[in-house]
Amino acid sequence: QEQLVESGGGLVQAGGSLRLSCVASGRTLSTYALGWFRRAPGKEREFVAAISRGGTTYIADSVKDRFTISRDNAKNMVYLQIDNLKPEDTAVYYCAARIPTSSGVIYRREDGYSYWGQGTQVTVSS
Repeated sequence: QEQLVESGGGLVQAGGSLRLSCVASGRTLSTYALGWFRRAPGKEREFVAAISRGGTTYIADSVKDRFTISRDNAKNMVYLQIDNLKPEDTAVYYCAARIPTSSGVIYRREDGYSYWGQGTQVTVSS
């Protein structure tokens, strides 16, 4: 069974940076399309970033200039680099995976993903 485990969250000051990581066990991530979502306190979970199996990326407009998604298939990892953190970035961040229909497809909807991690908390102080 596929398992995803996020790490890298923490408490940081506004303006700082974090790199979130997600590792998969059970299967190789190279076969999957991957995404990052977040749930802020009192809000619905929202899409943040996605990367296709082939490496094409898509970042939500609201964070486009500060977030970067990448993958390292050799390490079975996907990353979310967050720069210039803001208090509104405070949330639990989740990685997600699914077998794509083709290598270039990117998925932005929660219901497009089959596997989810437990999340990692990011808290940004002002």
